Amino acid sequence: MKSRPAAVIFILVTVTLDILAMGLIIPVLPKLILDFLGGEMTDAAKWSARFAVAFALMQFFFSPLLGVLSDRFGRRPIILLSNLGLGLDYIVMAIAPTLNWLFLGRIISGITTSSIPTAMAYISDVTPKEKRAGAFGLIGVAFGIGFTFGPAIGGLAGDVNPRLAFWIAAALSLANWLWGYFFVPESLAREQRKAFELRRANPVGSLTLLRSHHELWRLTTIQFLAYLAHNVFSVWALYAIYRYSWSQGMIGISLMVVGIVTAVISGGLTGRMVKRFGEKRTLYIGQCFGASGMVVAGLAKPGAWLLASIPIISLWNISMPAAQSMMTHRVSEREQGELQGALQSMRSITFIIGPWLFLRIFGWFIDAKNSIHLPGAPYFLGGALLFTAMLMATRVEQPQLPPTSTGPIHDVVPPESIPSGPISADR
Repeated sequence: MKSRPAAVIFILVTVTLDILAMGLIIPVLPKLILDFLGGEMTDAAKWSARFAVAFALMQFFFSPLLGVLSDRFGRRPIILLSNLGLGLDYIVMAIAPTLNWLFLGRIISGITTSSIPTAMAYISDVTPKEKRAGAFGLIGVAFGIGFTFGPAIGGLAGDVNPRLAFWIAAALSLANWLWGYFFVPESLAREQRKAFELRRANPVGSLTLLRSHHELWRLTTIQFLAYLAHNVFSVWALYAIYRYSWSQGMIGISLMVVGIVTAVISGGLTGRMVKRFGEKRTLYIGQCFGASGMVVAGLAKPGAWLLASIPIISLWNISMPAAQSMMTHRVSEREQGELQGALQSMRSITFIIGPWLFLRIFGWFIDAKNSIHLPGAPYFLGGALLFTAMLMATRVEQPQLPPTSTGPIHDVVPPESIPSGPISADR
């Protein structure tokens, strides 16, 4: 266990503000694309896929680089650059006069969005191995809080003016940069930093780490299927508009429900599930619930059914921290940043494939030219992918860890123990 103190709550505030800003634009970006295209839904589905693929390509190329840089220079500088870049990017998107300018803004956001994998590495730095699943669950709480209020505020702002949500997101990201500059301490000691190597920083080279252990590669494959399935939510807004004629406000409220349930499950259930059933069982139990919920969403004819599917799908959130924790056990402490960068690169591959796959499937099955009308098809595919991941998870080996202590995590100190004012990355 590391003796150098760091406050997890500080990085959780950073992640929460980051997700809040991202959540703001979820309900309004599809509508803004739709407006630029004159209300043509099929074209909007295709362009939404292009936006998602461009974002994912940038993450694929830049996440490994930023992960390796965080192993070399520390987590704090990467988080600060990400927040500043996002704030400036949202301003570009807020004033975008054409669809191409909006597209350029999405490319920039793909480059700068790196605080989440770096935050995961930060958590690994300051948390003992046996408590990492619960700590990663707190990241889920941050996601839940961000997605509770972000889409709701964004949806309401979008009903006034879709561009207003981007201005609010810019303000939050820049506020997040200020928060990080003054209050977030560095988590990676100088003696644990690793020299920069270009071969580890490129996306292909970074994936080599994931193949370094057969169980790590199996978990990577499982997570690949899960991340791919998660991209079904790229259809959420268009699906709700098409099938239920929901407004941006209603879409925002539905995503607020997702955020509330996610926060409750991640913060209140993940740690208890891991303690009682272990990481392996928690992994496949969560995937089983996720697959079942997606089937319900695909079958949902009234909008109330779609809302009812949210708690079932959200139980899937207990599996992500369990998988993350199991993967961190299989690399050294000096490779945590590289691991998270490699995972984000792998996840970005699913961002390239997933939105295109699910949005094209959605567009095909609602096209009047085709004989089969099945708007829920993307959710059925997502359920099938998660069910496959669940079956694979039953074959994963559970590593033996020291018994979990009942006391506090000693290398995490209360916020009042961290001095205010700028904190040097050389600490």
